[in-house]
Amino acid sequence: MTTHEQYTAAFWDERYGATERVWSGEPNAVLVAEVADLAPGTALDVGSGEGGDAIWLAVRGWRVTAIDVSGVALERVAARAASEGVAERVTTRAVDLFADDLPGGFDLVTMHFMQLPGAERPRLYRAVAGAVAPGGTLLVGHDPEGMPPEAAHHHPPDMFATAEELVDELGDAIAGWTVEVAERRGRDAVQPDGRPRFLYDAVLRLRRPM
Repeated sequence: MTTHEQYTAAFWDERYGATERVWSGEPNAVLVAEVADLAPGTALDVGSGEGGDAIWLAVRGWRVTAIDVSGVALERVAARAASEGVAERVTTRAVDLFADDLPGGFDLVTMHFMQLPGAERPRLYRAVAGAVAPGGTLLVGHDPEGMPPEAAHHHPPDMFATAEELVDELGDAIAGWTVEVAERRGRDAVQPDGRPRFLYDAVLRLRRPM
């Protein structure tokens, strides 16, 4: 399997279709911590998966556009939004980050646990930053430190970057922006097989000027 195959609709539709649920359904811990002080507005959830982050935001009053390459995942987002009474605040849209243009003009753009190939990461992150409205917030990242060795076959080291490396890669795309947070933050986690693990998040929070 090539690196790019890991990002195709076929790959992720097969993975989601093979089981009733892939992820925990809980929101990302960094999202919860960093968005608590923001007034609800419009949000773009990049690589939304089954919608843990998108639903959490919608329940708190955000109007969320959840994008993912997998139609199966997006069907689950829509079904959960309906079951939790927030369907009117959640829009789903199939987007291939490698090939499609992103919608723009969002007060918050958030992307977590979407590891991108190092060679293409600067271009893709710049596109994600471009979706932030003036005065809006970009919240992204995951850190290479603490990943389990068994993950190396499908998450090679170049798919991760520290917060400082992401700032460098974004370069002039964030000229004039305010770096509100750029740090490595540790936390306790649980592997899919139930084993405990201490992981790190590369927390990068940027504010675009008005």
